Amino acid sequence: MGTSWRVISEHWNVLLDGLIVTLQISACALLVSIPIGIILGLCRISRNRIVSFIAVCYVEFVRGVPLLVLLFWIYFVLGKFLKMGPFLSGVVGLGLFSAAFIAEIVRAGIQAVPRGQMEAARSSGMSYIQAMRFIILPQAFRKVVPPMASQFITLIKDSSLVSVISVVDLTLIAKNVVATSFRALEVWTFVAIMYFVVTFFLSQLINLIERRYRVSE
Repeated sequence: MGTSWRVISEHWNVLLDGLIVTLQISACALLVSIPIGIILGLCRISRNRIVSFIAVCYVEFVRGVPLLVLLFWIYFVLGKFLKMGPFLSGVVGLGLFSAAFIAEIVRAGIQAVPRGQMEAARSSGMSYIQAMRFIILPQAFRKVVPPMASQFITLIKDSSLVSVISVVDLTLIAKNVVATSFRALEVWTFVAIMYFVVTFFLSQLINLIERRYRVSE
């Protein structure tokens, strides 16, 4: 037990640095995925069939491709043309991947608003865009915030895959520590606890947000 604790204590600083990188890349990917996901979600319900078809193709393609394969393609193919390093490639890969799921969250949130709301807004003289901006989207926003927050938790767990493209995150640092200390059980157990603490804290925060929204409704 003492030896196990010594290994963790000796590498605590680097593991903490890795966790910070994990949170940074997850937060940056979320900032990329939210606007793209919102646009795709609006395109999914567009009356323009071409726009809707393009959005559907993107969502279905990205959701049908493993994240690991997408990260490899962005890093080794797209990244070479655009001169993107591992961190930026990871942000782009995670962001594009998460955007497909956020698009479905946005689409479901908008479609959860009763159709009568749109009809009432249009009958009052509003244009389609005005009705979406002032009537539909504010109501949909209340419905999509909790699942989008949950998507951030999923993004944090998915971010462990960026270690395969040399992003020095918590997972890659843990691999290096195991390689030098030969204490796989202790290191990976501690890393699992670190991931759990972060995601558990965020899940409790999401539950608090959901309760506040229920009360306000």
